[in-house]
Amino acid sequence: MTEGAGAIRSNAKLVRIAAAAVVVALLATGCTPAAQPSPSPSPLAGIHISAVPGIAVDRPVSNSSQPDVDGLVDGLPGRALTPYLKQKLTWRDCNDGDDTVCATVLAPLDYADPQSRAVTLALRKLPATATPRLGTLFINPGGPGASGRDLVSSFHTTGLEQYDIVGWDPRGTGGSTPIRCLSDAQADAYSNLDASPDDEAEREALIQANYDFGQACRQRNGDLLDHIGTVDTVQDLDLLRALVKDPTLNYLGYSYGTQIGATYAELFGGNVGHLVLDAAVDITDNSEVIQAQGFDLALGNFAAWCADQQCGLGGTKKEVLATITAFIDGLDAQPLPVGNRELTQTLAMTGIATALYGGKASWNPLAVILRRAMDGDGSNLLLAADQLNGRDEDGHFDTVFSAFPAISCLDTKEKGVLDAERVWAEDQRKAPIFGTYFGPDYTCPLWSARPSAYLTVQLTGASAPPIVVIGGTGDNATPYQQAVSMADQLRSAVLVTYEGEGHGSYGKSPCINKLVVAYLTKDVVPADGTRCQ
Repeated sequence: MTEGAGAIRSNAKLVRIAAAAVVVALLATGCTPAAQPSPSPSPLAGIHISAVPGIAVDRPVSNSSQPDVDGLVDGLPGRALTPYLKQKLTWRDCNDGDDTVCATVLAPLDYADPQSRAVTLALRKLPATATPRLGTLFINPGGPGASGRDLVSSFHTTGLEQYDIVGWDPRGTGGSTPIRCLSDAQADAYSNLDASPDDEAEREALIQANYDFGQACRQRNGDLLDHIGTVDTVQDLDLLRALVKDPTLNYLGYSYGTQIGATYAELFGGNVGHLVLDAAVDITDNSEVIQAQGFDLALGNFAAWCADQQCGLGGTKKEVLATITAFIDGLDAQPLPVGNRELTQTLAMTGIATALYGGKASWNPLAVILRRAMDGDGSNLLLAADQLNGRDEDGHFDTVFSAFPAISCLDTKEKGVLDAERVWAEDQRKAPIFGTYFGPDYTCPLWSARPSAYLTVQLTGASAPPIVVIGGTGDNATPYQQAVSMADQLRSAVLVTYEGEGHGSYGKSPCINKLVVAYLTKDVVPADGTRCQ
């Protein structure tokens, strides 16, 4: 499982993705920068946010014409969902040199108005090779915004050969009807911003950039932006279940994919077959345990290992952390030139985060690229940041760059720009390193779509059969406590604990693999509280 996308952006938290085996490349990048876009005027010009409590521009949803969006088409004529349910999945060779087949189907843009317009959903299947066939296992790598189709080629299938393995790109992402908000040049400029402003000029630049991001998304996507939340995706998933003719849903989701699974259990509990929710996210709507704490924990574990291995960054855990943070702080005032680009403070932290997704397998490469950067060669750390940001060597950004905030902000309740700064202050106390460098989450307070009305629903999955929730004690992106709380809140859930590092457990732990395969193929539910190494 080698999904890698997302960012420490000025907009918020890292993308929640399954990246359990990220290997940081130790090659020079050679990438060239895109041109910097000119700032666009907006109603925020000249406004000092701190002087305007309850500022009116929070969630500034503007009226706009409906632009042309790839894959957004006329809805299917007929009664309610009937024409969508009558679609035939036509599988064709994906032409990727493997045994997978691909297909596309239509789903209503708005399930309350199915005949109006439709989005396109792209799927990839690895057909079952053993009998008796058990149906379809849908998989999702998280994000929000990562590609389910891409996950199929790296998914751990040993023991699951009786299933068709199907990954789909959720609406707004990849080969499905995509959300695209910024040009590559604008995305580069956005990524280069200081995510943790320490003066008023940096703060205003960050606020302005996030406002512009939201407005650009509205202008380029119209009301597609209002229909790509988790609830929309869950309705798509149940449509796909029906189209593959499975009476119940079998599903394995990582990270944000666990939110998809938990929401499915709430809305379609009677259609649940087996759900495996690995690297569980917080569904409790409390902020006692934040993502930055997971990254601080993972960086601390790396630092302890690094000191023990005499990695050249310090003789103790404390010294290693001090060396790293001193280097990062230095980049705030003096970014490191990398060809025609720069390794900024925010990009350096993004590169470090990339390695932490991979757990212990990535610790030695992380030590190497940190030493190289401190010696003046930041190319490897910048390459790692690009990997997590979804930026390729030609400077093109994957759809996840825009889909992540677009989906997250529909699924997020927040209290505005000023409250984001209050929360940031709390985050820094809870997680002094990543809580600081993540910065304030200005994106959703300034997003151009309102939060989903379904956020008032507490997810309990009351009518679902047993669900398996998995959490890792050293998970960087989804702290272990979030798996504990998800298992407590979902009434039929059992908790399985992976005592190890990195993000996601299935596919890298033989013990976890054995339990998951037995659950999916033989309906053997693990004992609640089971622990694996």
